[in-house]
Amino acid sequence: MRQIPISLSISGQKLNHLFQFHHCRRLISTSVIPICFPGSTNIKRAMVTASSSPSSSNPNNNRGGSEFTSLKERITFEKEIKKSKFIAIAGPVSDERSAFTFLSEVRDPRATHNCWAYKVGDQYRSNDDGEPSGTAGKPIHSAIVSSGIDRVMVVIIRYFGGIKLGTGGLVRAYGGVAAECLRNAPTCLVKSKVRMGLEVSFDLLGVLYHQLQSFQVEDIKQDYDTGKDNVTMVTFKVDFDRVQSLEEAIKVSCSRDIVFYKH
Repeated sequence: MRQIPISLSISGQKLNHLFQFHHCRRLISTSVIPICFPGSTNIKRAMVTASSSPSSSNPNNNRGGSEFTSLKERITFEKEIKKSKFIAIAGPVSDERSAFTFLSEVRDPRATHNCWAYKVGDQYRSNDDGEPSGTAGKPIHSAIVSSGIDRVMVVIIRYFGGIKLGTGGLVRAYGGVAAECLRNAPTCLVKSKVRMGLEVSFDLLGVLYHQLQSFQVEDIKQDYDTGKDNVTMVTFKVDFDRVQSLEEAIKVSCSRDIVFYKH
């Protein structure tokens, strides 16, 4: 395993990073990356744990071309533990960028701590935001994994009430609040989509669009630049488990041998 520390200085703040290296197309290591988040007059050094696997560079890989459970909408849960106020905010995220957008929207710079974790397929990151290492971000991530919900982020805002909880108390508090928040959250089953395309003559467009509408396909696009007279390329997205049925229905309706392209 090889990790190379690199120090950067940005606006007077020193950021230390451990960069991962690939060798022979295999991921050599994961890393623990210390970073600082701006937005507060009292900026704390936050330990962020990140992990992924070679197959997880694409967030869709965890589903194996199937389906996953995610949140329908943002949800908030509050609980007071030994005079400290914990506010958990959970919401759906699609990737790292949307996770950090979510964090910037919900974190409170006036709070004592803004701890968080997110999970997108096999990729996840967690942050203790000044709490003792491993007492906040990891328990939140464990609660997410136990819930069975994917593509989700949980941010727990803590306002310190004057009584220290101790390491075990913090783990139970952050993990418990995250679990309770997700337990009552409205969820939905999300099916992965397959991008398909086919070339069809103009006279069959009406028949084709009728079938596409019946199968509730999404993101329909049409390209007339096929290099063939009276032929257009139609592309769309359909639920992974309806691909075969749609192909058969189109072939029967059009009464022709049609070649389908899948992306």
